[in-house]
Amino acid sequence: MDMNTKVMGYLLGAIAEISYGTNPLFALPLYQAGIDTDSVLFFRYLFAIPIVGLMIKVRGRDFTVRRSELPPLIVLGLLMAVSSLTLFESYNHMDVGIASTLLFVYPVIVALIMRVMYKERLTAETVVSIAGALVGIALLSIGEGGMVLSTVGTLLVFGSALSYALYLVVVNRSSISGMPTLKLTFYMLVFGMGLFAVRLFAGDGLRVPPLNEWYLWGNFLALAVFPTAISFLCTTAAIKHIGSTPTAILGALEPATAVFFGMVVFGQDLCAREWLGFFIIILSVSVVVAGGGITRYLLRMKKMFPRIRRSDNGRSLDDV
Repeated sequence: MDMNTKVMGYLLGAIAEISYGTNPLFALPLYQAGIDTDSVLFFRYLFAIPIVGLMIKVRGRDFTVRRSELPPLIVLGLLMAVSSLTLFESYNHMDVGIASTLLFVYPVIVALIMRVMYKERLTAETVVSIAGALVGIALLSIGEGGMVLSTVGTLLVFGSALSYALYLVVVNRSSISGMPTLKLTFYMLVFGMGLFAVRLFAGDGLRVPPLNEWYLWGNFLALAVFPTAISFLCTTAAIKHIGSTPTAILGALEPATAVFFGMVVFGQDLCAREWLGFFIIILSVSVVVAGGGITRYLLRMKKMFPRIRRSDNGRSLDDV
């Protein structure tokens, strides 16, 4: 691998993870305008579906699925919708940087699920990383006067991480594990959007901003483009250039980006104790990913959209 290829791979990986970290940048203004979480996510999924569909057509793929593939696709769509819903709801209860950092423990949860469900051995680095992540969470959560984080917000984030971790396990262990990732993404979005449609129908209905409020519509579109299409395409290209493990480790830029926007744009701040917890969690999870024990479960999906799967030696590459 020449130096230019390596540099390009790391640059693309960084762009992908920073793009995903813009979730709160575009979601919070919509909340401030009085648009509820279900409406925000409904429009995000609605706008993302044609973008992913266009990607499929450009690559000359088809949309056909077998009847036997529908049940796992529905389950995966609902798991991802629940993960999106609980994460976006958590933004109403805590700083977005802290929420994104707590969500970043999902690789540790994947390792625990694989141990409990499939008796996969826990490596030494995984055990150390779990301990480190718990210390980091404690530093983020507990201050001199006791708990400083919202209990509801914390439970929502961990619900999001658990749903996402289950998605990763199911998508790699189910009968559709070999489905091209773009097609998987498309149907995950379609079935996931159904959850928000049902919730909106049973609740107060869809909140639609006025058509002349271009700024709000721009935020909807940005949620579909930056944390979705750009993140997906750049991660796919990064794995082609540098492999899966370095790309997965670059995921640490996601919570870092959320912290940056939380401080610069929304005036949120972290104290020294919270900064320490933030870095301990990122370091601990990066050790898990670098150890390779769960990397293969992270390759088909990064935070919101499935990714391409490739061995680090470059000998195999899933059809996207």
